[in-house]
Amino acid sequence: MRRPIIAGNWKMNKTIEGTIAFFQELKKLIPQGNDREVIVAPPFTSLYAASNHLNDSNIRLAAQDIFWEKKGAFTGEVSPGMLKNAGCQYAIIGHSERRQYFHENNETVNQKIKSALEEGLIAILCVGESLEERESKLTFSVVESQVAEGLKEISPDKMQGVVIAYEPIWAIGTGKTASTDQAEEVHLHIRKLLAGLFGKNVSESVRILYGGSVKSDNINDLMAKPNIDGALVGGASLDVQSFAKIINFNPI
Repeated sequence: MRRPIIAGNWKMNKTIEGTIAFFQELKKLIPQGNDREVIVAPPFTSLYAASNHLNDSNIRLAAQDIFWEKKGAFTGEVSPGMLKNAGCQYAIIGHSERRQYFHENNETVNQKIKSALEEGLIAILCVGESLEERESKLTFSVVESQVAEGLKEISPDKMQGVVIAYEPIWAIGTGKTASTDQAEEVHLHIRKLLAGLFGKNVSESVRILYGGSVKSDNINDLMAKPNIDGALVGGASLDVQSFAKIINFNPI
């Protein structure tokens, strides 16, 4: 049984004060010890303060990105060890915005995943196609290359430290959402791909999240699908009431 994950990616939003206020309220709205894993990715500047504030909760922290080197002359970058020291257990890697605006590719994503796993962080690998690629019927081939190349040279036993998030780019921040059937179709394809790469046991254990305009009014339908193991939530994770409703989903 794969434990569901609800993860919030705040992107470049919230100050330290806003982060603390958010978590003070969120802890009141979600039960302790529930059957789902709750993860939030604040901006780098808020991670340490958030970690100190979440010591008495089951909410876990993720970084929105990492760099693959442990230390050195890499101005502006943050290493996996630094993130772990700041309280992170997870790292989001290969988000479409990183690929689009900062020219990340499958090779750099692979380097980051290897570095995160070496440090003991759980890597959340983001994959997904653009609208043009979907309309050209390239969804499966795009996702296949992102998964296979992103996980290149990762051993099957290391895959317990990997989560995959399918985020169709055309549904991120647009208000558009892939239908539950569209999302399930790609999730199933990813699971079959993992079986071919790492074996059935790994395929059945890896959690695959959906991301792309996830809201409280569509989470129940999404979570009812057998291969959707959770959600990577963007804008709706910035509002504490909205995010709590998503966390407290009740699949139909």
